[in-house]
Amino acid sequence: MEAAELEQEAVKFAQLAVQRDQRGHYHEAAFYYKEAAQSLIYAAMAGSVLENIPEKISEYLERVQALYSAVQRVDPLKSKQQLDLERARFLVTQAFDEDEKGNGEEAIELYTEAVELCLKTANETSETALQAKLKQLARQALDRAEALKDSKPSQKDKPVPAKANQQARTYFPLGPDFSLNDKPQAVRAVQASEPQGQRYTAEEIEVLRKTSKINGIEYVPFMSVDLRERFAFPVPFSDRCGKLPLSPKQKAMFSRWVRPDEITNSPTMIYTVSSFSIKQTIVSDCSFVASLAISAAYERRYNKKLITSIIYPQNKKGEPEYNPCGKYMVKLHINGVPRKVIIDDLLPVDHSGELLCSYSNNKSELWVSLIEKAYMKVMGGYDFPGSNSNIDLHALTGWIPERIAMHSGNQTFDKDSSFRMLYQRFRKGDVLITTATGVMTEEEGEKWGLVPTHAYAVLDIREYKGLRFLQLKNPWSHLRWKGRYSENDMKNWTPELQKYLNFDPRTAQKIDNGIFWIAWEDLCKYYDVIYLSWNPSLFKESTCIHRMTLPTTGSSSRWWYTKQMGKRFIILVYSACKFNFCKIPTPYTISKRVNGQWKGQSAGGCGNFRETAKNNPIYQFQLEKAGPLLIELRGPRQYSVGFEVVTVSAVGEQGFQKKNSGDYRCGFCYLELECLPAGIYNIIPSTFLPQQEGPFFLDFNSVTPLKTSQLQ
Repeated sequence: MEAAELEQEAVKFAQLAVQRDQRGHYHEAAFYYKEAAQSLIYAAMAGSVLENIPEKISEYLERVQALYSAVQRVDPLKSKQQLDLERARFLVTQAFDEDEKGNGEEAIELYTEAVELCLKTANETSETALQAKLKQLARQALDRAEALKDSKPSQKDKPVPAKANQQARTYFPLGPDFSLNDKPQAVRAVQASEPQGQRYTAEEIEVLRKTSKINGIEYVPFMSVDLRERFAFPVPFSDRCGKLPLSPKQKAMFSRWVRPDEITNSPTMIYTVSSFSIKQTIVSDCSFVASLAISAAYERRYNKKLITSIIYPQNKKGEPEYNPCGKYMVKLHINGVPRKVIIDDLLPVDHSGELLCSYSNNKSELWVSLIEKAYMKVMGGYDFPGSNSNIDLHALTGWIPERIAMHSGNQTFDKDSSFRMLYQRFRKGDVLITTATGVMTEEEGEKWGLVPTHAYAVLDIREYKGLRFLQLKNPWSHLRWKGRYSENDMKNWTPELQKYLNFDPRTAQKIDNGIFWIAWEDLCKYYDVIYLSWNPSLFKESTCIHRMTLPTTGSSSRWWYTKQMGKRFIILVYSACKFNFCKIPTPYTISKRVNGQWKGQSAGGCGNFRETAKNNPIYQFQLEKAGPLLIELRGPRQYSVGFEVVTVSAVGEQGFQKKNSGDYRCGFCYLELECLPAGIYNIIPSTFLPQQEGPFFLDFNSVTPLKTSQLQ
């Protein structure tokens, strides 16, 4: 966002804060004062020339502290009949949307349910004004429902036949009714208007079907049909999967499950997307909350719907909205594809009514708690052992994960080049960043204000006269760094540096919001890892949904195999340049042992068998530019394996004619080439049994070989 836009945003939030302040709505006022201060901070970062910005920020934050110390007037919660009226209005709103889309049947059903709810509630209340509102809404809904019934055509429109030149293929719709027992539907023509990503082959459907069941619940791939999910009901919605399991800490403090309208009289989905307002509680999901915070900061800074776009229902502007009927849908990237997660709005509270899950500092704002609940549902409940930000950010955004280890054992980590890359990419909006501490003693953590093995969101990266800084947020919204450049460091802060980073140590001493600046050198010393998530728009993408037989034991399984995934997986390939990516079937038949000898078309054996070695399979790949290459060959341990790399054509005179992997080894061999010239090369694998009568080639595990893609 431009500085002028951020200045206008700050004025808007300040006006809202003053309005709420004057009305006695102190929590909401404090929330908007914080947002006004944050907007001013971002405006200064964007080059605002407004005078006295630091003083205004300090004034707003001091008022926040004063409001938190004040006694808030608690407005009475709405009655059951008032809540029924809100549900009836939502039913009518949803009916009107279906009406506009021409979905007459759905609209009539929703209008009718609204009428019945209004009349039932009108008979239950003695409040005259409320009765009048209910009856008026019922009359409007009934009139429209009757008009729709009268205009219904006598027979359904016939489907438009497909054009002759359109290809036909088997199509398996994955929508609200998708289950493991679904069978492929009949062949139909693919419509040109259908999103390309929603057409799957039979093999892909089988993989998606198997990977949709997670922790005993099916999460089907998200498709356009899911945008027609029904959210309006006459009674509050309850998830058919039941309530989420609680963690031991939650159980010790748990009182009951509540809906938002039981703890606030003005629930709303989003007041404003803010990383400052997100607060983690006792759920062990610091990496998720840090990921949520950094996604919110990105959306706020670049005005792009990175996180709010995943929550439904949404209004006509594509903005998520509060649903008084209590049903929500969240789109998360799970097991390779976006998937729909259905939840209700029941949240756990303790005996004093405080939420036992993550939430916004504005208790009326729901997006933080509901997105967390959707993710916890997929993970099996609030009793969550934790993960890392690579996993969590990908689930939230679909951005491409990368991990940088900073610990002393990583000899390849370069402080200077890593900071330069982070600084440049972060300023361009290309990447989301979180960081995490490693193992440390409680004494060390207390001394430095750090939490061991804890994730932090990276909100900003700055450089000033050779000094390098990162602004971090502790998901707990309290407990900050105590080392250099902390709020209590009177030695290193200069007036010029304070102005550049928009940081006033005296103001920060008054409010511990968990946000602090740390020098890059200190981060490299006390933190263990940096998690990056790259914007997919920077890359060209290809997807392969495939089934492959994989080993279940041994070191060869470290990348691909998990018990949950079994033999099916989804490959997402990204590249900064154009590439080819496809499954290549093997033309070779498996050799068999007959009467003590190995027989078969591809039984070429090692080079000692000159007459048959030419029968070994040959795989060819092309390198566009010189670089290192590592080739591995794996197979059953009882067989000795090896291979040769033969140059077909190479650029320059430093190439080679032939290199091999050395002596045949049991089940595994490799060849590492430090600098392979650009060119075309053949790989010739073979196997050899000592003391056997003939050579052979075995197609290990029936794994389909993939040729290295030709860069274009």
